[in-house]
Amino acid sequence: MKFKLLKSDEQTKARAGEITTDHGKILTPIFMPVGTGGTVKAVHQHELKEDIKAQIILGNTYHLYLRPGLTVLENAGGLHKFINWDRPILTDSGGYQVYSLADRRKIKEEGVSFSSHIDGSKHFFTPEYAMDIQRSIGADIIMAFDECTPFPCDHRYAKKVWR
Repeated sequence: MKFKLLKSDEQTKARAGEITTDHGKILTPIFMPVGTGGTVKAVHQHELKEDIKAQIILGNTYHLYLRPGLTVLENAGGLHKFINWDRPILTDSGGYQVYSLADRRKIKEEGVSFSSHIDGSKHFFTPEYAMDIQRSIGADIIMAFDECTPFPCDHRYAKKVWR
């Protein structure tokens, strides 16, 4: 992946750039439709490409991991082939979704254990495993595993998270 700065403004610090990935170029800033489970709901791929002119879509690691699952995605040749999308894909880490399962998760130093919202099955994500999942999915841009701290969040807890 490469990034090239195309233009910047000294006064506002605004900038425009170009990200080059294995699946194409993305001109920034960009509108990125969210395809949580590998599809942008209620929008046909023809519309995504021709009308919306989406240069990239976002897939959700947590949801894709649980359904359709890594085996299905790997057997298909990755998310791009599974959904027949030839443009870039960004995957989030799944951290926010795991955070939203407050009554179904336990955060430890090594990672987070959680129960699936689908069938209650038990899973454990470490930062390294979240990255491995995203590589397995075949994303062009992957995100580090994050923790969405609660609100309000006291300074000691936030400092512990970001040490």
